[in-house]
Amino acid sequence: MLKLITNNKKASFEYFIIERYEAGIELIGSEVKAIREKSCSIAESYIQVRNGELYIYNLNIPEYTYGNLFNHDPLRVRKLLMHKKEILKMSLKVKKDGMTIIPLKMYFNNDNRVKVEIALAKGKHTVDKRASIKEKDIHRDILKNHKDR
Repeated sequence: MLKLITNNKKASFEYFIIERYEAGIELIGSEVKAIREKSCSIAESYIQVRNGELYIYNLNIPEYTYGNLFNHDPLRVRKLLMHKKEILKMSLKVKKDGMTIIPLKMYFNNDNRVKVEIALAKGKHTVDKRASIKEKDIHRDILKNHKDR
């Protein structure tokens, strides 16, 4: 049973999701405590490969409420933990196919460790976004008509 912390609602609207991966994240104590308060945002964050390692940028974990002088920086760059083969595979696709790596959601797994679901994605154009809005509207109308019967 996973406990969802936050998810990126705009990701499926802005991008075509190609592949999904699970990654650990390197955090310090006050960050974990702040996450447990459910005050975290991945909406504006993105992931880059640097020196064969994954780093997440703009992940906003606000300072811990009861923290002291040694509290963490809310927007610091954090390292993601994955197997080297997976990172190489992802970086090849980013360079070759022009894809991006985005975070989809953050959650606690069964061992109470913070995990990030990341995805290889390709950006949508305006036409594609209009098509996805149209599909959602059609699906909503079908469900509404089905409930009325």
